Amino acid sequence: MHQVFNQMTFSYPKNEKLKSKNTIDLLFSEGKSVSKFPLRLVYVPVDLQNGEKLKMGVSVSKRNFKNAVDRNYFKRILRETYRLNKQLLIDGLDKTYAFMFFYQTKERLKYDEINTKTIQLFEKFLLQIKNTSDT
Repeated sequence: MHQVFNQMTFSYPKNEKLKSKNTIDLLFSEGKSVSKFPLRLVYVPVDLQNGEKLKMGVSVSKRNFKNAVDRNYFKRILRETYRLNKQLLIDGLDKTYAFMFFYQTKERLKYDEINTKTIQLFEKFLLQIKNTSDT
């Protein structure tokens, strides 16, 4: 017998994927960032339709991993750690945001390490936006 999970909690649906070139350009021109080595999250508040709370993209540098297989492997891990921990972000957001999630090292960290760093990064981001909105 399969245990049924709430699909909203542990999914990465198409409408959450960051695709808009304009939004991506905005992220790089006006976005702020928060880091928890080797992960970095660049974010910018945006207006989103259809009740979405966030848009997320992932990136792994070609400079660090020459082979596409390796880059794709780490992108899959980033998407997975986001998918499993995104509820942290959703619960803590009062505005809608676009994010770009980066893996920034040549080191090949294990999945558990990346997952732990993802949680720390999301918590650090929430603290940062809470502190900037308080001032």
